[in-house]
Amino acid sequence: MFNEANSVENLVRDLVAEMGWDFVPADKLPREESEILVEQYLVNSLVKLNPAIAEDPSRANEVLYKLRVIIQSSIGMGLVRANEEFAEWLRNEKTMPFGENGDHVSVILIDYENTDNNDFIVTTQYTFKSGQERRPDLVLLVNGIPLVIGEAKTPVRPAISWVDGAIQLEEYQKSIPELFVPNVFCFATEGKTYRVGSIKLPIEKWQPWRNTKDDVFEQLEEVKNSIRRMVKPEVVLELLKDFTLYSTSKGGQQIKILCRYQQYEASKQIVKRVIDGRVKKGLIWHFQGSGKSLLMVYAAMQLRHNPHLRNPTVIVVVDRIDLNSQISATFNASNVPNVVIADSREELQTLLQQDTRKVIITTIHKFGESEGILNERENIIVLVDEAHRTQEGDLGKKMRDGLPNAFLFGLTGTPINTRDRNTFWAFGAEEDENGYLNRYSFEQSVKDKATLPIYFEPRPVELHINKNIIDSSFDWMAQENKLQYGDKAKLSDQAGKFGILTKAPDRISKVCQDIVNHYKKHVEPNDFKGQVVVWDREACHLYKQEIDKYMEPEESAVVMTLRKGDPKEWHEMYALTDDEQEKLLDRFRDVNDPLKLLIVTSKLLTGFDAPINEVMYLDKPMKDHTLLQAICRVNRPYPNKDHGLVVDYLGIFDNVAEALNFDVEEMQTVISNIDLLKQELPIAVERCLSHFPNIDRELDGYEGLLAAQDCLRTDEDRDRFAADYSYLARHWEALSPDTFLNEYEDDYKWLTQVYESIKPPSGNGKLIWHALGGKTLKLIHENVTVQTIRDDLETLIMDASILEHLTEKDAKDKAKKLAVKIEWKLHVHVDDPRFQELGERLEKLKEMHYQNTINSIDFLKKLLEIARETVQLERETEAEPVDDTKESLTKLFLECKVETTPVIVEKIVNDIDSVVKYTRFDGWQWTTTGEREIQKALRQTLLKYKLHKEQELFDRAYEYIREHY
Repeated sequence: MFNEANSVENLVRDLVAEMGWDFVPADKLPREESEILVEQYLVNSLVKLNPAIAEDPSRANEVLYKLRVIIQSSIGMGLVRANEEFAEWLRNEKTMPFGENGDHVSVILIDYENTDNNDFIVTTQYTFKSGQERRPDLVLLVNGIPLVIGEAKTPVRPAISWVDGAIQLEEYQKSIPELFVPNVFCFATEGKTYRVGSIKLPIEKWQPWRNTKDDVFEQLEEVKNSIRRMVKPEVVLELLKDFTLYSTSKGGQQIKILCRYQQYEASKQIVKRVIDGRVKKGLIWHFQGSGKSLLMVYAAMQLRHNPHLRNPTVIVVVDRIDLNSQISATFNASNVPNVVIADSREELQTLLQQDTRKVIITTIHKFGESEGILNERENIIVLVDEAHRTQEGDLGKKMRDGLPNAFLFGLTGTPINTRDRNTFWAFGAEEDENGYLNRYSFEQSVKDKATLPIYFEPRPVELHINKNIIDSSFDWMAQENKLQYGDKAKLSDQAGKFGILTKAPDRISKVCQDIVNHYKKHVEPNDFKGQVVVWDREACHLYKQEIDKYMEPEESAVVMTLRKGDPKEWHEMYALTDDEQEKLLDRFRDVNDPLKLLIVTSKLLTGFDAPINEVMYLDKPMKDHTLLQAICRVNRPYPNKDHGLVVDYLGIFDNVAEALNFDVEEMQTVISNIDLLKQELPIAVERCLSHFPNIDRELDGYEGLLAAQDCLRTDEDRDRFAADYSYLARHWEALSPDTFLNEYEDDYKWLTQVYESIKPPSGNGKLIWHALGGKTLKLIHENVTVQTIRDDLETLIMDASILEHLTEKDAKDKAKKLAVKIEWKLHVHVDDPRFQELGERLEKLKEMHYQNTINSIDFLKKLLEIARETVQLERETEAEPVDDTKESLTKLFLECKVETTPVIVEKIVNDIDSVVKYTRFDGWQWTTTGEREIQKALRQTLLKYKLHKEQELFDRAYEYIREHY
């Protein structure tokens, strides 16, 4: 019999043992279970690696004391902050007064120069007790310090995956944070997939670890390949020393960043090429959204710290002001030392002529303004962002003239086609395959879930514009930055024609109505947001005025660059300082903020990162690099988001190959017509229904539901159905509410009810037993069968003596109904560990019954025990009902009264009451979707009265609703 211990856990243990980690069983380690560190090993290493401590071994205790204080402080200061402080010790950046006359000397915990001087140990079932007892499956220790923690899951259960291991590690970080204070990274695997994450990283951001040139490995080979690449002793130490950053999120939360494998690989290649000194350039293509900004941070830090390079200068070159601020923000947020920004030609010249040895961030245009040689040193390394845009005209040449001996590395998020000869000439080395030093493609990024697939949806043909004019406008825009090479009058004429056509009042009216209708039906129900991309700045204003007719003004905003000659009205409505713009974009990123749509023409089409953005309404002609960069604003991963969508109002994607005219064939698959989902949906429905042969789906209530459950008798049967249903549900959510779905709605509703009725009440198997999407929930909330499942469990708890008179058949029927009732109650409280434990007992009990290891009467007896415990637990959990809800809400509003609060408080309260009662469903407080729906309903009601920005009012009202509705 296979299980996680004798297969996956042992596999990983044996693999890492082959790579230089010594296996020591946990009970053989010289430590108490209340200790994080194996202190005896650490003391030995401190004495071995530090001459000052070898002179006086008691000094090791002083170091241990410091480390213990940091470990214990994780509960107060927070795990990430404690981890950052501990990492400073691990990287040998801390000193102690152990030198002559009390001088401070560096304390070496790990030898990075000669790795053989360290002790590398792997152990299993590393028990730690701190109020609670937890036992991670695999722990890797360096010099007695636990640096890597892994969870292995069973390989034989389809629903159990690496996700369940990651969830367990997430729980450990909450319950025993001390164990993770020294942590470099965590990993989880079920023997088919390997994923890695840093502490406190949301599970949807966990990543694989591969090589950009790897073939596709299947299941076990994939896991072996990942472990062999990542869990080598020297790689673990590299990741700790050179590839871990600490930053601050948009919300002000401290986060730890572990590099992605393509960043690790490319930055090492850059450093190696510079050290070798033979080839002085390289071209790196990493697809949009895969982390080029952080790649430059990793490369710059390693270049600056490398002793072979004799204190080099690293210049990060960008070509736009907005990208300049984004790159500098990334460097600053990552606490990279010695970073300066050259905002002017004079600053850049001064820094280079004074031989400044720092990281200099500047724009390509500052080189264009300079003359002559700026610095002839060889240890200058230039990293050029969006390289395909910076080599036109004289800008690239001026940069080379100014830095004749520098290393030049070009980074791009879009592929270079053969017409971009300047870019290949500038950065592509003959020694590199296909001209690229490193390449991370669209397919790889989607496979890794670093980015999402993008679909396009064409809109009605009557909204399109004459194709010939679109084509001529494409040509004009392609030459927009090179007017000196073309006929300005002719180009202006083409542009003018197109602008007049796109901004015709009747067309704007129809397009804006369509945008709002599409957004409200397809995007808003799942709490995503969108961008509207229009022809020019005047169009931004016109579209805003029109969209305001169909949405609240607070739900959309214009972001554009204003000029002195623009109408006064535009300045009054749209002028934003940098700080105000950033606050506006933070509002857009906030799921609870009413701002839904950003209207833009050129701003925010590159470098803007808002994962909540799912849709781009495209009403501006673009092509090639510009188009690809723009549409990739919607490809960032986000919870419950499985694709980005581009709604095409011009027919740009009538010919995808022409719109994205790259020579690399795979780019033709970057964007697919959403009609492909329509083709796949009927097949997905049939695949789900095939699990239920000869079942009458017209049967209401228990008969139909129990008959369906009889077709899914084992865990394997249920997991296979869940995987097929998950695939169908993703398609449904993407297409709904398209009328195309009407003929499949009854089948989908029935399948959803079956899915919910057999979903594990313990919460296990998160990979395929997912939370229903907003559109699916809306479809089934009022369904009769689901309401039947929600009946009161107490009426079914019988006296044990009745069991004596039951036949096996009677017991079997009663047990089936009772199990459904219990499962619903447990689903309502799925996030409560006490109910999860009952759910696990129920799952094991049902599996025993399916395998005929207990008869139906015993099954019913044990079910009754679980039912009684469930009811008792619910009585202890539920709050006392409150009758005067409206009166209390009124009181709450008066307590929070501000100048903007309308006088008619009673009307607000009535509105909230009716909206919440309509939106709520039993147990909404215990589901993410339910909480989100109620928050949205409350926010929209407050918006009607212009109170949506009163955060205290919102928070208190929501907490009251959560407790009493």
